[in-house]
Amino acid sequence: MIHLTSKLPSSGTTIFTVMSRLAQESGAINLSQGYPDFDCDPELIVLVNKHMRAGHNQYAPMTGVGLLRERISEKANRLYGADYHPETEVTVTAGGTQAIFTAIAALVHPNDEVIIFDPSYDSYAPAVKLVGGFVKSYELSPPNYKIDWKAVRKLISAHTRMIILNTPQNPTATTLKEEDIRELISITNNTDILILSDEVYEHMIYDGRQHLSMARFPELRERSLICASFGKLFHNTGWKTGYCMGPATLMEEFRKVHQFEVFSVNTPVQHAIADYLADRSHYEGLSAFYQSKRDYFARLMQGSRFKLLDCEGSYFQTARFDRISGERDTEFAKRLTTDVGVAAIPVSAFYAKGTDFGIIRFCFAKQDETLERAAEKLQKV
Repeated sequence: MIHLTSKLPSSGTTIFTVMSRLAQESGAINLSQGYPDFDCDPELIVLVNKHMRAGHNQYAPMTGVGLLRERISEKANRLYGADYHPETEVTVTAGGTQAIFTAIAALVHPNDEVIIFDPSYDSYAPAVKLVGGFVKSYELSPPNYKIDWKAVRKLISAHTRMIILNTPQNPTATTLKEEDIRELISITNNTDILILSDEVYEHMIYDGRQHLSMARFPELRERSLICASFGKLFHNTGWKTGYCMGPATLMEEFRKVHQFEVFSVNTPVQHAIADYLADRSHYEGLSAFYQSKRDYFARLMQGSRFKLLDCEGSYFQTARFDRISGERDTEFAKRLTTDVGVAAIPVSAFYAKGTDFGIIRFCFAKQDETLERAAEKLQKV
């Protein structure tokens, strides 16, 4: 019998897989996993087909199709006043999660410490552990999930290599504020601390708020790798195409790892997205589109026993269920799926310690009909 020692002994099947499988088995409406149930713009399909027929079916350059990197650079400059050179500071990746993993693998060394704000996307901590780093989790609490920067300062040590941020944040749907940016600049000033900024929901931000990308602030831009996702942006998560931006010194290290992970990314899709980005309306109207879905779902849930928390960005809506049940959020979410017919994600799954505040997460990136059917069932709980 072969003896194996697991590199991730405490990791099992992700909660997203568990809940989606349970939803499928139960015939439940799936508001758990974060993807739309509507298709992307037909124009994108046509563009991919066009580039396939034009012969763009072999390896793309390792760093990404040149025109796409130029369009990404132009977009960052227009939105954030940030001048990322497409040749040395932009790399196309196989989705946002690959960009995140590559950044961690390239920059975190054994025994380095990485600060993560829980609840957090579930790929951060395993990636740090796989490369021999140590996770220092700082727990955020509902209802506003405000960061206590004095407490964060106490986590900083001579071994701190990286701080991972996510804004808008999954699963809390909160955003960084100007105060957070000031504190972050103060904490990292005159240090070698790097920032990994997960900004895949940058174009889903509501009520007139401004997305505070690390790219906006020179003091943070010089130490940050920013990860983004076209799958989230253009409703085609299955295409697994994203990108990473950062100063040339950091990007050089990023690319050293990237070339041995995937080397290059889907060629015709890159060409299609490059063409599609030429029309900025394809992403500038996204906040209004998803805000209308957020507001519609909130109206549908009025009068229910769920208490919806504030949603400042992303396409997730968190909700308390303490007026319904006192059971653990994991058990409640499973029962909601099997007995009620609506699947959601228990937020404790996003905490390293499984901290349970009695909150679940719904995804509202769905057709209106889907939201209506789900809300009808949830109103009866």
